[in-house]
Amino acid sequence: MSKKYNILILGASYGSLLGVKLAMAGHSVKLVCLPAEAELINAEGAIVRMPVRGREGLVEINSKNLPGKVSADVPSAINPSEYDLVGLAMQEPQYRAAGVRELLAEIAKAGVPCMSIMNMPPLPFVARIPGIDANLLRDCYADASVWDVIDPKLMTLCSPDPQAFRPPEEKVNVLQVRLPTNFKCAPFENDAHTQIIRDLDADIAAARLDVNGEQLELPVKLKAHDSIYVPLAKWAMLLAGNYRCVLKDSVRPIKEAVHGDLEASRAIYEWVMDVCVALGAKREDLVPFQKYADAALSLGSPSSAARALAAGATNIERVDRVVQLLAAQKGMKNAAVDEIVATVDGWLEANRKKAA
Repeated sequence: MSKKYNILILGASYGSLLGVKLAMAGHSVKLVCLPAEAELINAEGAIVRMPVRGREGLVEINSKNLPGKVSADVPSAINPSEYDLVGLAMQEPQYRAAGVRELLAEIAKAGVPCMSIMNMPPLPFVARIPGIDANLLRDCYADASVWDVIDPKLMTLCSPDPQAFRPPEEKVNVLQVRLPTNFKCAPFENDAHTQIIRDLDADIAAARLDVNGEQLELPVKLKAHDSIYVPLAKWAMLLAGNYRCVLKDSVRPIKEAVHGDLEASRAIYEWVMDVCVALGAKREDLVPFQKYADAALSLGSPSSAARALAAGATNIERVDRVVQLLAAQKGMKNAAVDEIVATVDGWLEANRKKAA
């Protein structure tokens, strides 16, 4: 068993999935969220429900019953120097919010390593990819300046492959996992920081949940990898599935976006993989299309990006634009991807007009 770590996670929705897995492995986790969420989590625990292979229904984990500890607080109450690692689990536009922006600056000042589980790669991580100019991507971010305080050496990225949502009929401390895959984490530049990820990987893999006397191994692991390109595997999935849920004037489920025209989906997916390879990834670091297409069969609702646009969001995470602009730096262009970007741009423009 490695040492016990103190881990700060910004964002209590998706962040609670990683938080509960870390607490199951004996570590202490602080979730940063809104006052009402913090109060509920501290009173009743963070609750995560997930499917487990070979079992009917969902297994429920309540953070109150775990060897580690999960607590929650508001941004202004946090002292970053008390933590060994920070997880970034909010949607990218949320980091410019008052309180969160200041906390990010304090984290940077304290020099705490940050591990993102956002779909949107934080700018300091993009800056670690050799041979590209991260400054050309600033417009993809809701407010790029919030990231300027963080040294790229202190930033890494996990592929946020596990799919989860808050069931609308439940309280806000409940998260339900739809697709229980793994977080695949790129290394830090500093090996001592990467060692934290390796320790957490081993502890989560060894942890078991006692369910009526049965020791259950639960899915959703944290996997430490040696290549910075491994988490880029998510990009092909996002462009072939998540962003294609967004149609000109409606949204559709991920399953339909992928399987409605499987060959079109495959073509986009393969092209995004080509972009990742052009950036330096090895093909074996990435996820083959068929594996993704099979997983997409279980994704019966629209992506969070599509749902946000349909609900009137004026900012969402723009991995579609990040991929388009990184590809352009390598002299690559794809008409279907250009169309995806234009469609999302159109929704945002319309939503901003309505909101104005």
